[in-house]
Amino acid sequence: MNEFSIDERPMSNAGAPVVAVVGPTASGKTGLGVALARQFDGEIISMDSALVYRGMDIGSAKPDMAERAGIAHHLIDIIDPTESYSAARFRADALALIEQIRARGHLPIIVGGTMLYFKALREGLDDLPQADPALRARIEADAAARGWPALHADLARFDAVTAARLPPGDSQRIGRALEIIRLTGRPMSEALRKVATPLPFPLLALSLEPADRAVLHARIAARFDAMLAAGLITEVAGLRQRHALHPGLPSMRCVGYRQAWDFLDGRLDHAQLREHGIIATRQLAKRQLTWLRGMPDLTRLDCLRPDLHAAAAAHLKAFLLPMEST
Repeated sequence: MNEFSIDERPMSNAGAPVVAVVGPTASGKTGLGVALARQFDGEIISMDSALVYRGMDIGSAKPDMAERAGIAHHLIDIIDPTESYSAARFRADALALIEQIRARGHLPIIVGGTMLYFKALREGLDDLPQADPALRARIEADAAARGWPALHADLARFDAVTAARLPPGDSQRIGRALEIIRLTGRPMSEALRKVATPLPFPLLALSLEPADRAVLHARIAARFDAMLAAGLITEVAGLRQRHALHPGLPSMRCVGYRQAWDFLDGRLDHAQLREHGIIATRQLAKRQLTWLRGMPDLTRLDCLRPDLHAAAAAHLKAFLLPMEST
């Protein structure tokens, strides 16, 4: 039996509580989310841009069958690797799922590290133009000829604010920022200046952040080695056989998958695949932590503490109890 249930509370769906478990890769989000779902009668909404893809199981660290047993998981395995998924679609899907989960008397638990999705959920969406495939293709052709650092320099001339927060190799976001400039005639940083849209429910955001970055790096290396041993290369080779993929797709730009692609194409040997994959994962974790440091209203927990699950459960119980009498 669950220790604490929220389904007896006379509360409208609009005011129903929601919890989010966020943090860098390898911080233990999945395990904590599952533990909280079991203890607090919850359903999990994945907030991970890689878990949406069918067939991308090993390299995305997708929850296994034991972790999913008895707990509803949403927004996992919903599209093929040839398709795209956006922050706008995530926000719409997550808000709809939150309402449905609360109507079933369960606690919505958002789990993941795609910070752009989390920002979209918490603050709303900006009025930016939709992607223009033809324009994006021209930008990517320019990048192929000159390199993404050169395009990053172009971006800095027109939108220094956006360029300052993007590394020169962040092809996806540099391309999008240049696309917005060419479509609207104004920098993305200007278009992003909007009043935040408040969420229609109280949110407890548990942010798992390591007290010792070196320990997180060791976890990242161990997990990437485990992915290689579990058959990451075979997984990517199979995806290439089953689908019309190319390395520019969002699915194949995911960390681990793009390095395995380069290995299969002969650009990396096995040792380089491992090295590049670990370095890329560390860089991802660094970006995630940078996002989190700039976000207000987070309950920050050391993901390395031995009593992490108990500490998170105590925070969640304290969050829920005042609402029990409303």
